[in-house]
Amino acid sequence: MPNKRAVILLSGGLDSATVLYLAKSQGYKCHCLVFDYGQRHRREIEAAKKIAKKAGASLQAVKISLPWKGSALLDKSLKIPLLANQKAAGPKNGIPVTYVPGRNIIFLSLALSFAESIGARAIFIGAHAQDYSGYPDCRPEFYRAFRKAAACGTKAGVENKGIEIKAPLIHKGKADIIRLGSRLKVPFELTWSCYAGGKKPCGKCDSCYYRIKGFKEAGIKQA
Repeated sequence: MPNKRAVILLSGGLDSATVLYLAKSQGYKCHCLVFDYGQRHRREIEAAKKIAKKAGASLQAVKISLPWKGSALLDKSLKIPLLANQKAAGPKNGIPVTYVPGRNIIFLSLALSFAESIGARAIFIGAHAQDYSGYPDCRPEFYRAFRKAAACGTKAGVENKGIEIKAPLIHKGKADIIRLGSRLKVPFELTWSCYAGGKKPCGKCDSCYYRIKGFKEAGIKQA
């Protein structure tokens, strides 16, 4: 019987919630990781706990420190940019101030260690096309490179029991992800997207903007 154990990087947002439910639909026993890395708020961590519980998956919260800051998501002295006041992210316009230096490299490395220690054969991450226009660690080429590193740098890889790095949403836009999540019965009402982290979503940051736009384009009432 094939090993159907997987590690899910669960941030509390709708993308990671969708990959959790996708992994479940594929028969994986899911072990979720959420990271407390000094981000501006804990709303997404609390959301991840609720989503994992709803999905019947285990969840482990991992606390790490990034004391050098370098991102508006870590440094409250930096303002969260409003999408209406900034140009679209991309090579010509620079990396968004909300980029956290090396975040996905760090998260995937820890997930890889966890996966190898429990004998999981897959890691799921919710990176997707709308992110990789601005974030370098959300690009398809990054995941191709990381897969090679994982195969070369782990016991599992050397013994030909490699751990798959799965980014099933990588070429999807937000509306496509929401449609997929809706089919999978993802509890979108439990997810949190806002960078600001108030009692209610601000509706103005780029994360809120893409969430609102995605639900509208998908023709689904926003949760």
